[in-house]
Amino acid sequence: MTSQYKTRYNFRSMTKNPDTSPNTVPNWPTHVDSEKSQDLFIKADGYDYAGTHLLLDCWDASQLDDLQHIEQALRDAVDVSGATLLHIHLHHFTPNGGVSGVAVLAESHISIHTWPERDYAALDVFMCGETEPKKTIDVFAKAFSTDNIEVTEHLRGQDKKTVNKNKLKLTELNK
Repeated sequence: MTSQYKTRYNFRSMTKNPDTSPNTVPNWPTHVDSEKSQDLFIKADGYDYAGTHLLLDCWDASQLDDLQHIEQALRDAVDVSGATLLHIHLHHFTPNGGVSGVAVLAESHISIHTWPERDYAALDVFMCGETEPKKTIDVFAKAFSTDNIEVTEHLRGQDKKTVNKNKLKLTELNK
């Protein structure tokens, strides 16, 4: 009997992996860390959440129209955070030279959108599992020669029970 599902590629080893799951789309690459299902939610400081999502607004930034430089910055950020790079895609716009792109990670993504005419870049760093997304901030500050970065942090998928429990504690402290 011939399987209706096509061969998959494991990005880590680039070996062929037949996928016989009925809920997958044929010809889409997959990433396999192990045969066991893992819970990649993070438990830290009394919280239970899917991952850390950082929004970086970089002002007074430079080299925002240099594709090779931006790609290297993304690779350096992935390395320092301990994430696993699956793919990078960048698009260069004309005439202003802005760049939009994404580093797709096994643990989520890093995206970038640049406005070189404004010396501004917006980056989105979302990671789950045992990664350190905050380490990417210094990488981007150095890569784009700026110390003018505004960072917003959001804990994605935060357990409502934990959030409400911690809100009650804060309310009780203010009494």
